[in-house]
Amino acid sequence: MKNPLVSIIVPTRNSSQTLEACLASIHNQTYKPIELIVVDRDSTDDTKKIAKKYTKHVYNHGPERCAQRNFGAVKATGKYLVMIDSDMELDPKVIQACVDTIESDKKIKEVVIPEESFGQGFWAQCKRLERSFYVGVSWIEAARFFTKEAYDKANGYDETMVSGEDWDLSRRIEEQARPSGATAGQGSAIANIDEFIRHNEGRIKLWKTLRKKYYYAQHAKAYLTQNKDGSNLTAQKGPIQRYKLFLSHPKKLLKNPFLGTSMLLMKTCEFGAGGLGYFHTKNLSTKENLS
Repeated sequence: MKNPLVSIIVPTRNSSQTLEACLASIHNQTYKPIELIVVDRDSTDDTKKIAKKYTKHVYNHGPERCAQRNFGAVKATGKYLVMIDSDMELDPKVIQACVDTIESDKKIKEVVIPEESFGQGFWAQCKRLERSFYVGVSWIEAARFFTKEAYDKANGYDETMVSGEDWDLSRRIEEQARPSGATAGQGSAIANIDEFIRHNEGRIKLWKTLRKKYYYAQHAKAYLTQNKDGSNLTAQKGPIQRYKLFLSHPKKLLKNPFLGTSMLLMKTCEFGAGGLGYFHTKNLSTKENLS
């Protein structure tokens, strides 16, 4: 029986430092056939040059990654879609595991691929520790592998979102596939695999991380508007559930007490930066409405 075509979409923007490893890991997948689509956004480095070494499907589109992913999905001809960021590297059997999982049960429409971080420097070690807590945690992980039919039916990623778009799409696909009368978790359309994506964090500078969290929080309104269930915000973006998760694994935190404490400090700073960004934008919006 012929294997179904899998389309892998990689949005890029000045990604030359990580893109070669990303695309090589896709090229080295044990599963075939794969259609690789790279959607760049006005890169000024060698991103497009590197991409063209691996695929003829190299495009330019924007303004943000949601639009890039949706554009790639329109160009895709595969039965399945995979969304991979340009700083990610796939274990060799990732796509095979996803296809085997989704083909085994017609109810499954999307697959979560667990992630682990790596990078240089102390803060990258902290990020690696943080991400290790999230593997298998349903309210944090979001799907990256979809049936094209389900993706198209959900109209892809919400292009008004800069943050939270992964959770939003996963929720919408699961809801539209849920049997009539079933509650969340019953007849679930989402599944997990054991093969990993390795996320290259590079050399993390804490101030850049906080600036990014501030930026994303400024654009959180679109996600919150479409996901009004307070439990989603509390679990996925709020600090309380995250701290509960971290503290529920004391052995992991205390294996290296200095690293564990520093990871909690980093996360606290990130929440602080996110809170500042969100409330700054909210206050500006309130002032505009009053004026």
